[in-house]
Amino acid sequence: MKYYDDLRSFIDALDDMGDIMHVTREVDGDFEPSAITRRSYEIQSPAPLFHKVAGVAPGFRLFGAPASLSSRADMPYARVAMSLGLAPGSSGPQIIEALSAARSQPGIPPVRVDSAAAPCQQNILRGDDATLDSFPIPFAHDKDGGRYANTWGTLIVKSLDGKWINWSIARVMKVDGKRMVGLIVPSQHIGQIWTEWVNAGKPMPYALVQGPASAISCVSGIPIPAHADEADYIGTLAGAPVPVVKAVSIDLDVPATAEIVIEGHVSIHRDCQEGPYGEYGGYLGEGSSAQPTFHVETITHRDDPIWPMSITGRPTDESHTLWAMGLAADALTHLRDAGLPIKTAWIPEDSTVHWLLVVVPQDWHERLPGVTSHELSQRIGDVLFRTDAMVFIPKVYVVDDDFDPTNLREVVWALSTRVHPVGRRVVFDDQRVIRLPQCYEEQEYVAGKGAKVVFDTLQATRHLHASFEQGYPEDVRRRVLENW
Repeated sequence: MKYYDDLRSFIDALDDMGDIMHVTREVDGDFEPSAITRRSYEIQSPAPLFHKVAGVAPGFRLFGAPASLSSRADMPYARVAMSLGLAPGSSGPQIIEALSAARSQPGIPPVRVDSAAAPCQQNILRGDDATLDSFPIPFAHDKDGGRYANTWGTLIVKSLDGKWINWSIARVMKVDGKRMVGLIVPSQHIGQIWTEWVNAGKPMPYALVQGPASAISCVSGIPIPAHADEADYIGTLAGAPVPVVKAVSIDLDVPATAEIVIEGHVSIHRDCQEGPYGEYGGYLGEGSSAQPTFHVETITHRDDPIWPMSITGRPTDESHTLWAMGLAADALTHLRDAGLPIKTAWIPEDSTVHWLLVVVPQDWHERLPGVTSHELSQRIGDVLFRTDAMVFIPKVYVVDDDFDPTNLREVVWALSTRVHPVGRRVVFDDQRVIRLPQCYEEQEYVAGKGAKVVFDTLQATRHLHASFEQGYPEDVRRRVLENW
């Protein structure tokens, strides 16, 4: 296992295993990089690294699909695993266990380094020179409201009293060279902190960090408890503190090895239109909403900087790998903390974060004597639907552990044969609903309320599978394999 402390060493490691596609011809600065990246997701090709982008200075690069499925069929989650310092062959459940386990360990706070030791400040742009127009920011989709300046970068903000520092990912659209507009959801951590600044009548300082160590991007995109610092959690995963440096113009620390850092303040009003944007559900966006303006005041960057991007849409991209694993790890942690016997939790990539599978072990009856499968499903829903992260998940399936939840073919088989057409489910009415899940009706989005459901698919009696593994004597299977 190895932790990569900057984006460049991570890209080099992917390149060594054949998982980087070098695009050396010049691509346009509008749609071509995003179209190539989107196709790379859909055919599971190596991650594209664009060396020449029209309209920007030579040396500026774009990097697509940083945490999607690997092109290596023998290690599909290698990009996520390697980002987190895990072995490239780690399975999805192993990654989820690591994310969950780190939450119960003491955090390792970041360490501040001198600016001379911070590559992110090799170049400092101020005033009129601090313009987004200098950087390769393509359109993500052709129906989007603008060029999205943030799809895989880390937003850093801190509470008014300075006690809570939040690193997160949120979509941010470029308005012009000096302004961006970002989606700030009140219930999310960045929204809670922004509200503090609004109530005080003060613009919120922010830093938008492009291309930090891959673990930083990954952890910024997953749920961890409120008031916990992502930097400390990343230190736990890395086994060493994250090096940070004081930002040039604001009172925030930023990752020292980042590629690009944009500094400024966020307006106290929702004074600019953001969107539409093609989201993780797999559909092009429609409509826009009023969101706060991110004013660009200072930009620092490494020599020949790399701007990473995630082009969300139909499976499989970072929303369906990394973010889904983070949500599953959050669910697993809460369920185990509630004393429920849970083997693992998994969100199939192809469900576009609309399904959560909760896998229970074969001995769950012994561990919960007298509890029926319906009651267990009720308890699972009671725990999950009180958590913030589950606002994104409308459907939960409680399943046995006799199949591989990461194998979509097995998932479809199990759910098709075990979900009752009308019964064996627990419906939770009047749950919090936001617009990102695609399965609700307009009146439910307007009300912010809708139903969520837990399907009880547990078998009263375990049935043997009509499969090679379970349908034949061991000596026959061995003979077949020896002579295959």
